[in-house]
Amino acid sequence: MRPKIRPVIPLPGQESVWDYPRPPRVEPSRERIRIILGGELILDTTDSLRVLETSHPPVYYVPRSSFIPGALGPAPGSSFCEFKGSARYLTVRGGSAVAERAAWFYPEPVGGYGDLADRVAVYPGRMDSCEVDGERVRPQAGGFYGGWITDRVVGPFKGEPGTMGW
Repeated sequence: MRPKIRPVIPLPGQESVWDYPRPPRVEPSRERIRIILGGELILDTTDSLRVLETSHPPVYYVPRSSFIPGALGPAPGSSFCEFKGSARYLTVRGGSAVAERAAWFYPEPVGGYGDLADRVAVYPGRMDSCEVDGERVRPQAGGFYGGWITDRVVGPFKGEPGTMGW
């Protein structure tokens, strides 16, 4: 028996992840995205795409070219998304830090997700910090999901204890 989900009611200026669609929607964002690893700013851009999917905080995809040179390198492994296709992983480097498999991308996104080509998503919990318009991001719970939680979004979020059946 599935537990009853009680979405948090968003306040003005907030959005509920329970209002996000499935399959996910891709939307452009002009929010300032900053990523720090190893004490070094490795990305600062206002060019991102938010992927919004029911029960998940947004995942931000940024242009690969927005990372500082040498910040991204190949990593072993892949995964599959029923909507976007096959993902590949990346190692992220900044300062003296190396975060293996801390980012991913879709070399050939399928369906209506072609805009994700040449863009990278980062697990915020694997970085020193990630920011959206100056607000420090809280990572989505669980080791698999890469959502970025800010005060703008309310849950509950998939990945928290007891959400595997969602």
